[in-house]
Amino acid sequence: MKPTLKVILLTAILTSSAWGFFGHQKINRLAVFTLPPEMVDFYKRHIEYLSEASTYPDRRRYAVPEEGPRHYMDVEEYGDSVWQVLPKYWNQATKKFSEDTLKAHGIVLWHIVRMFNQLKDAFLLNDPERILRCSAELGHYVGDANVPLHTTRNHNGQLTNQHGIHGLWESRLPELFFDTYDFYVGKASYISDPQEAAWEAVRKAHTMVDSVLREEKILSENLPVKFNYETKGKQTIRVYSATFSKHYHDRLSGMVERQFRASIKMTADLWYSAWVDAGQPDLKKLIDYHSTEEELKKNQEELKKWKEEHLKGREHETEELE
Repeated sequence: MKPTLKVILLTAILTSSAWGFFGHQKINRLAVFTLPPEMVDFYKRHIEYLSEASTYPDRRRYAVPEEGPRHYMDVEEYGDSVWQVLPKYWNQATKKFSEDTLKAHGIVLWHIVRMFNQLKDAFLLNDPERILRCSAELGHYVGDANVPLHTTRNHNGQLTNQHGIHGLWESRLPELFFDTYDFYVGKASYISDPQEAAWEAVRKAHTMVDSVLREEKILSENLPVKFNYETKGKQTIRVYSATFSKHYHDRLSGMVERQFRASIKMTADLWYSAWVDAGQPDLKKLIDYHSTEEELKKNQEELKKWKEEHLKGREHETEELE
């Protein structure tokens, strides 16, 4: 590498989002096909929007200060007895801990329910724009909750000298092995307690954190080649090598696939449950809805803002070498 050549190195993928843009888009897309006949035509008609809009919450993170805490929960901050100490429901939790404390440690556990309620309201209002926006964004937060590294303060291995593991687990592995996964998750089913579902998703994901970190560390100590370089457009990208990624993926024994499937199923279940709770409105009447020019312009502005801010980079995403 010539010293005059400026190369942007990404340790995994240009995203701090759970599952990366690729994963979030696939989760929403695949969730559509589990819906009942009364819903599936409407959702299939707008499947491209549901896929694209799944990434909007991440694009807002640099423009909306309160957005960040909605994507994670640092479970360890509440101690070893977190599931006994922490109240399940938001109103109870804010009485025991301040709202600022909860937000400081992440609120994905409760924000999923907030988005669920917003989706239910959108169905009640027969507002197709809100239905689609809330559905897309609900799927995003569900995906976040099912990623182990979004449930720990050591979200990128920065506390254990494993910088970059965030992107390795949730972006590099799904992109490399997506075609080998079985995505048949059955039909969407009704969830009577969305908060319990969100609680269980985060609790289960957190039990996997030790394995996620341990297996990567073992491989790092034993495999000679951890990274290689790929060219994407005009950028030379440092990524985890295919060999390292394959060994890591195998050592996780299907974990990534299971959590991907769990995200798809939970997303579809919550879409369906919100529709049921709203009285099962007739979505066929809304099927020809199309985005307005104003909405498209707003989305384009958000994407531009996201690119401008995100490409400045974070310590665990990019570094520059001369």
